[in-house]
Amino acid sequence: MSARLGKTARQHRIARLLETGQVTNQAQLVELLAADGVAVNQATVSRDLDELGAIKVRVPGGETAYAIPALPTQQVAPEDHLRRVLSDWVVEIDRSGDLVVLRTPPGSAHVVASAIDRSSLDQIVGTVAGDDTLLIVARQRNGTRVAARLADLAGLDIDAQ
Repeated sequence: MSARLGKTARQHRIARLLETGQVTNQAQLVELLAADGVAVNQATVSRDLDELGAIKVRVPGGETAYAIPALPTQQVAPEDHLRRVLSDWVVEIDRSGDLVVLRTPPGSAHVVASAIDRSSLDQIVGTVAGDDTLLIVARQRNGTRVAARLADLAGLDIDAQ
C-alpha cells in the first residue's frame, strides 16, 4: 500500500535515504521511496532534490551519487563527521599565509566545504568551494595551524606533498 506524504515529510525521507545510502539517480530514489510505501513520481523527486540543495558527487569507483551538503539532522559528532569527510574526499592540502587550499575529486568540494563550515573549528573564517578545489580563510596567523589540523583529520602528511 502506497501513501502520499506531505512535502516536508517526503523531503525528510529523501534526505534520510541520501544520508544512509548511495542513490545514483532519480529513478532509483522513486523506487526506494516506493519500497518505503511512499507514492511519488520522478518530477516531484526532481523538485524535492532541488529544494533540498542535493548535488551529485563522485563516489569511490568513479560513479556519481546524490548528496546534501548540509544535513541538519547529522547523527555523528561534528569532529567525527569532519574526519570522515576529509579522509574520504581530500586528496591534497596546501597553504599560503592565512589561506588553505584543499583539492578533492571533481564535484566533491561543496561537500567538504559544508562539513568544514558546520564544524567547530573556530580558527576558520569561512570557505569558498569550486568543483574540485576549496579555499579556506583562516583567522589571522593561523593558516599553518589550520592546514596541519585539517591534514591530521584527513590522514595526510602535508610536508610530504
